[in-house]
Amino acid sequence: MDVIVIDTPQLGDRSYIVHDGHAALVIDAQRDIDRLEAAVAKAGVTVTHVAETHLHNDYVTGGYILARKHGATYVVNAAETVSFERRRISDGGTFAVGELSVKAIATPGHTHNHLSFVVEHHGRQAVFSGGSVLYGSVGRTDLLGPGDTIGLAHDQYSSARRLAREAGDTAALYPTHGFGSFCSVGPASGAAGSTLGEQFRTNHVFTDDDEAHFVAELIANLSAYPSYYAHMAPLNAAGPGEPDLAVPEPLDPAELSARLAAGEWVVDLRNRVAYSAEHLKGSASFEYGDGERFTTYVGWLFPYDRQLTLVGSRDDVENAIRDLSRIGIDSPDAALGEDPARLAPGAPLSSYPRVRWQDVAAQRTPEDVILDVRRAEEHKAARIEGAVNIPIHELLSRLDEVPAGRLWVHCGSGYRAGVAASLLDRAGYGVVHIDDSFERAAAAGLPLEGDTVRK
Repeated sequence: MDVIVIDTPQLGDRSYIVHDGHAALVIDAQRDIDRLEAAVAKAGVTVTHVAETHLHNDYVTGGYILARKHGATYVVNAAETVSFERRRISDGGTFAVGELSVKAIATPGHTHNHLSFVVEHHGRQAVFSGGSVLYGSVGRTDLLGPGDTIGLAHDQYSSARRLAREAGDTAALYPTHGFGSFCSVGPASGAAGSTLGEQFRTNHVFTDDDEAHFVAELIANLSAYPSYYAHMAPLNAAGPGEPDLAVPEPLDPAELSARLAAGEWVVDLRNRVAYSAEHLKGSASFEYGDGERFTTYVGWLFPYDRQLTLVGSRDDVENAIRDLSRIGIDSPDAALGEDPARLAPGAPLSSYPRVRWQDVAAQRTPEDVILDVRRAEEHKAARIEGAVNIPIHELLSRLDEVPAGRLWVHCGSGYRAGVAASLLDRAGYGVVHIDDSFERAAAAGLPLEGDTVRK
């Protein structure tokens, strides 16, 4: 048995190809299936089965189209309501992939109909746990709504023990989430690999003997997750097609200018340093170079019923199109180039200051406002005295709460603050982008307060 890992760090997820040297099973395929197909071709194997551990909430699946293209059997929980034909499987169901024996195990918790797959070959076991047991924790349980959260948290606890009964200590563990995905919760380690036995010793779902305590701790660690998740399960239940990853013909400069003037979504992919120095007025900064956050925050803030226009180099636009297709944002338009003045001659330009924490201490006036766009739990733990907190994912819906005056915008590292500063600049506010690590604020002379701040 060989397992090929297809990593998608932009979303914090992994897909897997498990094979016996001839026949292969693909588990939790991402939508851009060309990466999987290249790995399958390199291994010299044939995809006979494609399986889903659950209807995903954080990405659009490639499983449906991959199975159709390869004439493979598509394995999905019989309890799921979907609009396509598939091999229905339930708890305890088995199937063969060449010499591999595969058993489906009901592991509700991340979703009600979640499955894990135990694969065996010549005495070796591998567990593909999806959003059930992760490295160090489990998948979050609040994606189906507050009415299901507590019950699903109890299910996670029970499901982990079910897996422990179905596979041995030496079984290799392959979760889908837990590598930066918002689908994980608590102390997910993001380790490169693990076994069930290692998790028995280190994962709080196994080491905590008090189920009520585990559930309370899990729920206490739940935080905000991207709004685009609401679109994913319906798309996956419909059987999404293969995306068009081609770079479109560049927009005419006059059309780009018109879109900016009309308030359409024009996303600048350049680094935040270049953007703050000069950009097309009305555009928004989502730096592509920090790709592991780009997809999440565009998906979190972009209204899915609007047309998206990308502005940047051909390479960045091409990569962004691929990344956005994974969350169901298809066929964006593009303006290729990195000189704002040449992309839309005559269109208004804008800029704003970009500073470090020492500049804040030296230059901020008493009338200026420090705007913290980190999540509420980050702000509660430690914050600049007097800072106003509007988390970035709430910013557009709470613009009427943004204080008057010059806004010094910060986050934890500078990325979210760059996005927020651009959105505020777009809305007509005067902004200063604090492009610095929050950890350096105190050393620069900014007074802190909060739950974790030593007095």
